[in-house]
Formats: sequence, C-alpha cells, structure tokens
Amino acid sequence: MPQYIFAYHGGKTPETPEEGEQEMAAWMTWFNDMGEAVAIPGNPVGLSKTVTGSGVVDNGGANPLSGFTVVNADTIEAACAMAAGCPIVKDDSGTVEVAEIIELEM
Repeated sequence: MPQYIFAYHGGKTPETPEEGEQEMAAWMTWFNDMGEAVAIPGNPVGLSKTVTGSGVVDNGGANPLSGFTVVNADTIEAACAMAAGCPIVKDDSGTVEVAEIIELEM
C-alpha cells in the first residue's frame, strides 16, 4: 500500500498546561480515528533553516515545517481526506501538505 507523508505547517503553541492537554487529546483522537493507517506517528520539529546552493539561509524556513506523520492510504485523495481531520486544519491554525513517498530500488 502506498505511504504518504503529512508535513505540518503552522499550528499554535499551547499557552497553558490545560491547553496543552487539550491539544494532545485532539491529536491522539485523530491518530486513533485513523487507526492502523498511521505508519509513523512522527513528531513536532524545532527551528528550521533553508539550505540552498549558496549556503544556509537562517530565515526559519520559507514555509517552516512544524511536524510530520506517515500514513498508509490507497490514494492521495484518501490521504488528503485523512489530513482534513488534523487538529491544526480543524482549528485553522495551520496546514498539512500531503505527498506520496516514492520507494526507490537501490
């Protein structure tokens, strides 16, 4: 079955421990709803930098990555339907970029 990476952009940092607990509960509910389709739950990521042919640009990334997940889905449309349930999409604080992971034989 094809795998797709969800690249998270944006989102919000919880301001209180209670908000953090609510945010984590929303993510866990979403992951549980996707069930076995979640191949790699992933993690949030820290500060990003963009590397170009002329060097490293310390700009926080052109479109800063805030985290990732890998899912199994039959089609990109099915993966996009899963991504629509992401907490940062539902609260309109960020976006999810969806791309198929292409396996190369080496």
